[in-house]
Amino acid sequence: MVYSSRNASGASTSACLGKVVKSNSHCDYVVQLDTHNDVDSPPEIEDYGFGQFVKFESDRHWAVGIVYDTQLFNSSFMNSGPRLTSAPDPVFTPDLVQDTCILLNVVLVGSLQQDGSTRYGLHGIPRIVVPANTPVCTMSTQEVHCFHLSAEGRPQFTYYGHLLRSGGGFAAQLTQQVLSELIATELFSGADQRALQVLRKELSWKSTMGAMR
Repeated sequence: MVYSSRNASGASTSACLGKVVKSNSHCDYVVQLDTHNDVDSPPEIEDYGFGQFVKFESDRHWAVGIVYDTQLFNSSFMNSGPRLTSAPDPVFTPDLVQDTCILLNVVLVGSLQQDGSTRYGLHGIPRIVVPANTPVCTMSTQEVHCFHLSAEGRPQFTYYGHLLRSGGGFAAQLTQQVLSELIATELFSGADQRALQVLRKELSWKSTMGAMR
């Protein structure tokens, strides 16, 4: 899983992806990626991969979500209407609007809270609705770490069940990928780290047995 872009020194940074265009439910949102027509520096393909942690930023809302699916939208696909010739008249060339875009499906898993200089995560379904056109950006490695800490500074991963229920058709693979990344970052230690390893092993076993049936 790629948390975000990396700068020249290899440190994780944040990148703006696009804006909210619709929702499928209270915790399932669709984000349209910015293109060269919208911004000077649109997101790179590495910024919005499967399992990417993102943040929804507005004056009243700072939700945290995970990319669980992507869709390529092309309005001209299967269009049986008239088309322009490949060699248009140089005197009259109409402006063409490119109706091709990439849509991200994002499941909300909580919010990032700020208490003075301390940041921590609230896991679960955020109460406040995310407004349309809310900017969406990737989360840095540090922000992802803060989200997995409670207000008391203890590691937490309490959105496990919610992610399995609401992570789309690839929910098991998505949860397994998130678990693997959290284990690799070693944010958790001791009994907490072993608990994550047990969860990953159990989920892998269930996925394998389910595929064999």
